Amino acid sequence: MPDRHLIDVHVLLVRDGRVLLSRRRDANPLFDGRWHLPSGKLDAGESVLDAAVREAEEEIGVRLDPADLRLVHTVHARRSGLEPRLGLFFEARTWAGVPENREPDKCAELGWFELGALPRDLIDYPAAGLAGYRAGTPFSAYGWDR
Repeated sequence: MPDRHLIDVHVLLVRDGRVLLSRRRDANPLFDGRWHLPSGKLDAGESVLDAAVREAEEEIGVRLDPADLRLVHTVHARRSGLEPRLGLFFEARTWAGVPENREPDKCAELGWFELGALPRDLIDYPAAGLAGYRAGTPFSAYGWDR
């Protein structure tokens, strides 16, 4: 079977040097209880900007204007799930609404963290995207053997 690559969108809500993270509830013990960015897979027929807007509203109850989203990093990841992924990380500095946990079955809590002091139990894949964002680099590869 040919490899298939999933496309994920990740939303960085950034305010006063802090980013919003969610603590996952997951049947997979590799991810359960660990921090992650609001994110999700691209649906068929959906633009990446529309996916970021949808995921932000579904997961944390905020409304984003696609025009306010800025692509800040791209990660080509392997070992973050069953299939390789292309992760697009979008920064949002403005939004409408107050972030709240809209998916308590998938998320235990939300928390704001200093960009320079992220939690140790951050999942590696979003950690790679956040590192690229902080460094100002457009692209990174994670989990690929050379």
